[in-house]
Amino acid sequence: MTMLYHGLEARGAVWARIFADRLPHLPFRRWGHDRVDPAEVRYLAAWNTPADFISQFPNLEVLFSVGAGIDQLPIAALPPQIRIVRMVERGIITGMAEYVAMACLALHRDLPFFISEQRAGRWTYRHTRLASETRVGIMGLGELGKASLEMLKPLGFVLSGWSRSAHDIDGVTCFAGEEGFDAFLAQADIFVCLLPLTDSTRGILCHETFEKMPRGSAVVNAGRGGHLVAAELISALDSGQLRAAMIDVTDPEPLPEGHPFYSHPSIFLTPHVAAETRHGTAGEVLADNVQRLLAGDALLGEVDRSLGY
Repeated sequence: MTMLYHGLEARGAVWARIFADRLPHLPFRRWGHDRVDPAEVRYLAAWNTPADFISQFPNLEVLFSVGAGIDQLPIAALPPQIRIVRMVERGIITGMAEYVAMACLALHRDLPFFISEQRAGRWTYRHTRLASETRVGIMGLGELGKASLEMLKPLGFVLSGWSRSAHDIDGVTCFAGEEGFDAFLAQADIFVCLLPLTDSTRGILCHETFEKMPRGSAVVNAGRGGHLVAAELISALDSGQLRAAMIDVTDPEPLPEGHPFYSHPSIFLTPHVAAETRHGTAGEVLADNVQRLLAGDALLGEVDRSLGY
């Protein structure tokens, strides 16, 4: 029985030490670094999986994502008996909540406009509002969405949320399902996408969605690049339907040289830094989950394969 890691070498070195300390009887092997008996591999931790890994490891039981996302994994190709587990680590969750709070404050206070005016050498006044006068809607009410809402609450924003299934969150107006989507879009000023990327959410940030938002709204995409139709965002910004956007994830990554996101005056662009897997704490979470697995307990972050998230 072996745990195999495929990913950053520095992270693998940290995780190897954690497993040696906490699970000394379970071999921890690093792809390309250690010799591995493929038949002994029961658990694989990876962001992007090795080519042909399904045939290479015939006894694989659990695939652990090293990040909160799983859309990069070949879920449809996995045999049904292989369990999938996303990373549930406080550093990822807190980092995302901090990013969302920063983005909402920046868009609420019109920083894209003021920075554009500064760079043009203009001293231009624009009326500002209090957070209590700005409505923020979170798309996706999983761990990241809920943590972001908690980070935003003390700032005073009027908060709402939308997800596929119904939620009840104190201080948040919640909408659910296709029947609640249009009503959700009609009642906020800043929209934050933290949805999982699935067939039903791919391209959800598009012309049709933007047109249902109040004119002059702003958008934050910290979910996945595949959620956003880039050309339709540019069009919505240029027409004034949207006033600004903050983008942390793109398709592809990195964006090619000359992409309009780099220079558009109404876009803040960050290079997929909203939340990252921290070596030490993530290794402890992975070790915790393997101990749960060996004890027959429920796993933190296990994916419902029937839903895809």
